[in-house]
Amino acid sequence: MNIQEQIESITEQIELMDLSEKVECLNEVRALLHKVSPFKSEPVDFVRWVPNPDVKANDYNPNSVAPPEMELLRQSIVSDGYTQPIVSNKEDGDIIVVDGFHRNRVGKECEDVTERVHGYLPIVQIRAEQVDRNDRIASTIRHNRARGKHKVEAMSDIVVELKRRNWSDNRIAKELGMDQDEILRLCQITGLSEVFASDDFSQAWDAAIFDEEQIEYLTEEDILNIDKIDDERVFHEWSDWECFPAGFYSDTPPKGMTVEECENSYKDFLSDLPRFENALKRVTTEWVNSCEHYLTNENMNRIAWLGQASMCIDTGVPSRFCGGYNLLNDQQKEAADGMALKYLNQWREGRRMDLLTIDTVQSKTRSNLY
Repeated sequence: MNIQEQIESITEQIELMDLSEKVECLNEVRALLHKVSPFKSEPVDFVRWVPNPDVKANDYNPNSVAPPEMELLRQSIVSDGYTQPIVSNKEDGDIIVVDGFHRNRVGKECEDVTERVHGYLPIVQIRAEQVDRNDRIASTIRHNRARGKHKVEAMSDIVVELKRRNWSDNRIAKELGMDQDEILRLCQITGLSEVFASDDFSQAWDAAIFDEEQIEYLTEEDILNIDKIDDERVFHEWSDWECFPAGFYSDTPPKGMTVEECENSYKDFLSDLPRFENALKRVTTEWVNSCEHYLTNENMNRIAWLGQASMCIDTGVPSRFCGGYNLLNDQQKEAADGMALKYLNQWREGRRMDLLTIDTVQSKTRSNLY
């Protein structure tokens, strides 16, 4: 009997089995074929079907699908079938979703789909060496970022978790496909001071407000709910920062603008001192929580933040595109720094804080408004 005849004989036997036995047998056959496949190093070479209760959602997914898109995904699976398996890994015997969180939901929550696939879900498993939680988180983010979909606040939480698990900024950048500036911005969003205590940013931020012994006994909730520290430091959660919904942390230029246009706009803005001053007035009166959170932090460049915040509130250009400062001449830079310092001190004076000089502002931070 040749191979083709053997295969036909096996399929005839499988056809006589009941559903669960048939699925189990087919999975075993696929596993055996996968072992001898020239593509066995690729997870997609082995797709297996498992009962949907066995597939567990992860607790860190930063992707978000709005209801219309969720319905479109359902309709796609209804019309086209499952064209992509759910990417998974095992944890304590459970099958944990790495990518395909919403394909998993459709297969469980949409009765027409569940009925059609007999209560099963198609899965592949990421490579065996990707075994721990950090690897799964990194894999999920890589999948999401490749599609350009992830929630900023959830990404921020994940970066903080990886830093607390002793991942270096370089490793996070490599594994998640980020640059150092993006890691810094995501850390800023959390409002947690200890995530800035890395060598990569210590010269600029040096925000080790708590020593290691203190941090060990403080929970995230404790830190976020601290009102003041060292008499002046005020914390607000990122969700209360006015600068966040205004687009201060956006990664992309405003619609219709290029990066070069953003930077030139920043240069023009800072060199127009009356316009800059008017925006500074707006920031220090309208962005109450943001100012308290940032302007009480002596370990960061507060005049730089004021310059970037003013640019954002006036033009909508995010802080990421502040390179226009370096297009100013020395006289313009000095004037812009001086204007920001003026409003920093006015803000401090209204709160009965000591006034600062340009030297004291820059003593612990990078100089100037970049």
